[in-house]
Amino acid sequence: MSPVRNLMATISNPLSLKHGLSLWCPHLSSPNRRFNSPSIGYRSLHRNYVAASSAGFSNDNREFVIVGGGNAAGYAARTFVEHGMADGRLCIVTKEPHAPYERPALTKAYLFPLDKKPARLPGFHTCVGSGGERQTPDWYKEKGIEMLYEDPVASIDIEKQTLATNSGKQLKYGTLIIATGCTASRFPEKIGGNLPGVHYIRDVGDANSLISSLEKAKKVVVVGGGYIGMEVAAAAVGWKVDTTIIFPEKHLLQRLFTPSLAHRYEELYKENGVNFVKSASIKNLEVGSDGRVAAVKLEDGSTIEADTVVIGIGAKPAVGPFESVGLNSTVGGIQVDGQFRTNVPGIFAIGDVAAFPLKIYNRTARVEHVDHARRSAQHCVKALLTAQTSNYDYLPYFYSRVFEYEGSPRKIWWQFFGDNVGETVEVGNFDPKIATFWIDSGKLKGVLLESGSPEEFQLLPKLARSQPSIDKSKLEKAASVEEALEIAQASM
Repeated sequence: MSPVRNLMATISNPLSLKHGLSLWCPHLSSPNRRFNSPSIGYRSLHRNYVAASSAGFSNDNREFVIVGGGNAAGYAARTFVEHGMADGRLCIVTKEPHAPYERPALTKAYLFPLDKKPARLPGFHTCVGSGGERQTPDWYKEKGIEMLYEDPVASIDIEKQTLATNSGKQLKYGTLIIATGCTASRFPEKIGGNLPGVHYIRDVGDANSLISSLEKAKKVVVVGGGYIGMEVAAAAVGWKVDTTIIFPEKHLLQRLFTPSLAHRYEELYKENGVNFVKSASIKNLEVGSDGRVAAVKLEDGSTIEADTVVIGIGAKPAVGPFESVGLNSTVGGIQVDGQFRTNVPGIFAIGDVAAFPLKIYNRTARVEHVDHARRSAQHCVKALLTAQTSNYDYLPYFYSRVFEYEGSPRKIWWQFFGDNVGETVEVGNFDPKIATFWIDSGKLKGVLLESGSPEEFQLLPKLARSQPSIDKSKLEKAASVEEALEIAQASM
């Protein structure tokens, strides 16, 4: 197997839901694991420690420091503000030049052509994605939150509770929240992974670079059949360019979609002009006479011309300098408990980088999704600042929106809640809507709905959380999605 196919196959684990990083994993390695106390007294102890620190750090003491500038950081900041604990107490350290924003926009509306009303900052700063106030850079200033832009953390001294940034700045923290997210998995440089015209999308800078290529592109190849691949390919269609998706699996989004459901989506993409190369192994990316990428060469010897290539083969937790805090060897990321406390007193981890107990299914998970980023941030800060002692009880949720630009013949929006285990029942014909139900040991474990009404979408998490016993044969006989949902609802 080629190194690229091996990389893509590993990332595309069929038991994984998001960017190839496993959501379905074993139990916590040690049920007797001990974590630091979340009490206010403990937080006060840290504050007193910082106040009494050496004069060398007297101008660099911070009561609370958040490392990372993504969604989790933005929602954590809002929660600090809501509890009156941000002004003059909170510092956010980020490698980005922007205040936290709703990252899902980058592979959706941000990539639309200029004549199709693309999303742009400050329009999607957090927390507009959940109906909250737009937290622009001025918002952070008004709330007394110190923002250190474009200066990522280079190292940590746990014993001295000190961070050092790339610029050499030293920060003494009382409480540290790690919200560093993930980095894109990349093709090796030796096979063309860094050629001009090859793109990865994790931030606004990446998206801007891709847009510059799309403005001149004639042939776009998207590598990866997951969320990123599907969303980027749909956006590329809006630019009216020749678009091809290449992936090693047998069908789109194999980690979630059933073969039947994937086939329906693939047909829709084909109707929009997207080409598919499935079960493919990539040998290398070829360079043209202008020094830019010119083609994708497959292991079978064939080549696909491309002046723009987008790599969407997954991501890796950005643990950076924080490995010493304690990693999870199974799912990656930083191990935390149900209140996002690490093994190190006073240090927490939230969002994509956190390996946490998935209470509903009694296993450890690391979830790369905006919903988890928001909820984990809020839960962590509330546990830190209040007497809240409840453990995080997350219900896995994933969604996608594609072909939403003006002039699209059909806009697509699906949502999934729960666990994709057991047998499946598919109801509906995709036009106008379709639903897939996962049933394991007679219980409804997960449900995916395409093109549902607001009321129907609101029912999905209730079904997935309650896991009702359900008559599979009765569900299979349902004449419509509406009838199937009624049967499921009556089972609760």
